[in-house]
Amino acid sequence: MRTHRPVRYAALATAALLALTSLTACADDASGTASGSGGKGDGKGVKVKIMVGGLDKVIYLPAMLTQRLGYFDAEGLDVEMLSEPAGVQAETALVSGQVQGAVGFYDHTLDLQTKGKHVESVVQFSQAPGEVEVVSKKHAGDITSPKDFKGRKLGVTGLGSSTDFLSKYLAVRAGVKVSEFSPVAVGAGPTFISALQKGSIDAGMTTDPTVAQILSKDLGKVLLDMRTPQGSQEALGGPYPSSSLYMQTEWVDGHKDTVQKLANAFVRTLKWMSTHSAAQIADKMPADYSQGDKKLYAGAIESTLPMFTKDGVMPPEGPATVERVLKAFNPNIKNATIELDRTYTTEFVKKATG
Repeated sequence: MRTHRPVRYAALATAALLALTSLTACADDASGTASGSGGKGDGKGVKVKIMVGGLDKVIYLPAMLTQRLGYFDAEGLDVEMLSEPAGVQAETALVSGQVQGAVGFYDHTLDLQTKGKHVESVVQFSQAPGEVEVVSKKHAGDITSPKDFKGRKLGVTGLGSSTDFLSKYLAVRAGVKVSEFSPVAVGAGPTFISALQKGSIDAGMTTDPTVAQILSKDLGKVLLDMRTPQGSQEALGGPYPSSSLYMQTEWVDGHKDTVQKLANAFVRTLKWMSTHSAAQIADKMPADYSQGDKKLYAGAIESTLPMFTKDGVMPPEGPATVERVLKAFNPNIKNATIELDRTYTTEFVKKATG
């Protein structure tokens, strides 16, 4: 396992340099704004803004939990976390320079590389997608596998999101062409549940606590469960690193001390999670995340806990699995040479774990 990134390419076109310099200047400006304000630090220390693709999603739980445990403050960081409903929106906020970091799926780093933008996962939260394909109660009898996706309306958080990517892969793997079903952007939580109830979608991919709410209300059933490494292996053929802290490579290289502090805080949280129960974790989270049912929320956390790493290190073979999945349906990636070593680094998490 590589512990340091290879030497970066030395030369870039002048125009690209100017563009990246402009982005970095924006990212360094901690006074920038983004929608969906989340938790803030104590107002002291180095300021960092992080956009999360849904702060209340259990798959991104380490972001808010690190804040709640006080680990950012302990590292001398003033971290402000912002929230967007889909990971693809967090990606957009990062590359536009609104924030310094994004908490979202690792697969965005590969997609962005084909577009000439270099970002990398610096802390890998998970080794499985944490996603669940659920089918509405009305269609529980006629959608029994991805082979039945043909002609269906499938809910995803957003077009171009990781749920969109994974839905397309599952369909293609089952022999259904991408053009033979309709992805529908329905977000997560109440908007996803409403779409399922109203018949706007026949099935869809979402995460906890939305999954737990659907099952508790008997609105649908689980078709595919990718909340565990075993579930990822069965559905995708290998480990699928998903939720992570990823950042623009140029920013990482210019702010190594700050990135190390972020890695220290997140790795400490992942270790804490591995030694505490779902109920204890739920107790640390904001009260409104449980939506009035703390037992259900704790159950959602328990179902998702197996996906998380204990040390923030990229799982072996994980990047190769992600590349294979994306190449199955994404023509841009299928026809591109992806430099996987440039999509993640273990430099900081290795130091954090000692």
